[in-house]
Amino acid sequence: MTTPTTLLVLGASGDLTRRLLLPGLGSLLERDPDRPLRIVGADRADLGADGFADRLGEALAEGGASDAVLARHRESDYHRLDVTDADEFARVLADVAGDANERLVLYFALPPAVTERACHALTHCDLPPDTHLAMEKPFGRDQESARALNELVARLVPDERVHRVDHFLGKSTVIDVMALRFANRMTQAVWSADHIAAIEIAYDEALALEGRAGYYDHAGALVDMIQSHLLQVMAVVAMEPPSQITGRELRDAKSAVLRATRLWGGDAATASRRGRYTAGTIGERHVPNYLDETGVDPARDTETMAQVTVEVVNQRWRGVPITLRSGKALGHTHKQIVITFEDVRHLPEGFRGADTRDRLIIGLDPDVMELRLTTNGTEDPFELEQSTFATELRRAELTAYGEVLAAILDGEAMLSVRGDAAEECWRLTDEVLAAWKAGTVPMEDYEAGSPVPGDWGPALG
Repeated sequence: MTTPTTLLVLGASGDLTRRLLLPGLGSLLERDPDRPLRIVGADRADLGADGFADRLGEALAEGGASDAVLARHRESDYHRLDVTDADEFARVLADVAGDANERLVLYFALPPAVTERACHALTHCDLPPDTHLAMEKPFGRDQESARALNELVARLVPDERVHRVDHFLGKSTVIDVMALRFANRMTQAVWSADHIAAIEIAYDEALALEGRAGYYDHAGALVDMIQSHLLQVMAVVAMEPPSQITGRELRDAKSAVLRATRLWGGDAATASRRGRYTAGTIGERHVPNYLDETGVDPARDTETMAQVTVEVVNQRWRGVPITLRSGKALGHTHKQIVITFEDVRHLPEGFRGADTRDRLIIGLDPDVMELRLTTNGTEDPFELEQSTFATELRRAELTAYGEVLAAILDGEAMLSVRGDAAEECWRLTDEVLAAWKAGTVPMEDYEAGSPVPGDWGPALG
């Protein structure tokens, strides 16, 4: 039986709650309608119980919840709350806490700075025995602040009850990578530097930043995507096989990878690149220069495309460049993991063809997989060519947020980022940001709607 759980959403009137969190919850409740869950909202806004109930119903339905599910959760509570006020917080906690056998999940759908202040307030409150904290990224602003935040939340609950949310870990493809790696003799045997020449993890989007540049300008592509999402995906791709699929085993394995990760060549100036889009056309849509977007401050020198190449310095991966890239307003969308295999050691004379490197492409969105192998040519059998074997991966029942929420509500940390892993991700990012601030990595312009520059990476379609 699932433990009866109260989900207290802090920041219940916010955009993240409405757009991602509650629809994800709707997909989960549709799959598991009998889950004993009470949903409570809290925020500074004067929504009231009826206002929150309307918001909740719309978002759950958007996530796929049926009328029967909506009827079960029509009676929801809402508290007006300043999360930085310890007395107000204590009052709300006393009101929502159940008996000793119930679980309480505090979901911080709040800006990072407010989350930190809320945690300080919680140090003056009595938390129920089975309290879990779910915290959105970014966790801290750099390695030092992430370490300080880890020390703060450790005063509240044990780390196995802290869920640092990275919804990329709930993406069906990222979960499927584990089965691909550990349950297949063919891929397991070649998953190392002995057979793999390079790895690219790219999240290149045709989407620009119309209307959202004010938020993005404070983060940029490096912090928004690479610091959290893509480094976590890399950890899943590169981790050692666990003895069992449990939260402790998987998080141990991922943290070990991140501790072993270094910038390629040890120099951020040569291991990273940054760019920013100028005015251009994507399809039939004109995209203005990023610097002309509302809310953008040119003095921040924010990038809209970032690329970092790293190396996992261990027995399995040393010598393999792993390139992480994310960009906005590009001509084509490529969200994928590209595994490029080494050439064969000897190609018998008589075969002709320039590039015999084979590739495995795992799509992050859509969920597809392609294996591109060298085969005989159709016209001349000795003229080598690439053939593509493609398949769709499983169609997930839950959204990425639904997967992450399912684990959190079950008290399982498997799909959450552990504290030490968050610090290691910032360690790498801090090195790059320091080089950028020092001016050793130039900002490169690219026209909106153009492809990824050829010398950045393959960006295979």
